[in-house]
Amino acid sequence: MCNSIIQVEVIIPTQTKYLDLIGSIGEHIAQKLDEFSGDREALAYHLNLVLTEATVNAIKHANHNNPKDTVKINICIQENELNIKVYDHGQGFDLESIPLPDLDHPKEGGMGLFLIRTLMDSVTYTRHGDANILEIIKYLS
Repeated sequence: MCNSIIQVEVIIPTQTKYLDLIGSIGEHIAQKLDEFSGDREALAYHLNLVLTEATVNAIKHANHNNPKDTVKINICIQENELNIKVYDHGQGFDLESIPLPDLDHPKEGGMGLFLIRTLMDSVTYTRHGDANILEIIKYLS
């Protein structure tokens, strides 16, 4: 449970047509963070990117584009922390085994987790019951 200033929970079908919606939620939240003293425009861009990448990974990899499945996104803003949880029902993966992308010879795909880890302060991936949870934390102070 989130003891929060703001909490947003969205459940979408595993369809990429909802990615713009998820990204724009991140942008709007960044603009409303009164306690954030940093660059709000940069944070808005980062949240859009992180939410979009995390959701597309859940849709394409975890749920194999199964339109009958869902992805749940929970965004919790506390006093000094923004916490994002993306829930999927796939078989899961080992976050630590994902290699860094070859930045000298980039290829399409494979950059999502690298970007999330680079832009945010903490990224974990765990399994609880029948759901996998990608938890992303950004400290606001």
